[in-house]
Amino acid sequence: MADFPLARTCNMARKEFAHHEAVSAVVPGEGGYSAAVAVKALDGMGAPRFHKILDDQKFKTADDADDAAAQQLERLIDVDEDGQLTWAAVAS
Repeated sequence: MADFPLARTCNMARKEFAHHEAVSAVVPGEGGYSAAVAVKALDGMGAPRFHKILDDQKFKTADDADDAAAQQLERLIDVDEDGQLTWAAVAS
């Protein structure tokens, strides 16, 4: 089994909503890491669902991707009953 270090397990950003919790996450892939938001039902049932965010960006390190995900998580205003994300509009 490969030995992978845990990245910021104690410091991940987290938000709780009516039916779900959302946490900053990282998805490894070809060419680097993607920032993501993992969503899990508050009742503890089922596996978390990962939503890749910042699709046009790849990060060299998992820590950089998690920092970006945590920053974007601040804009998350809701997770509906189906686990879909609702974002605040970006001020222009």
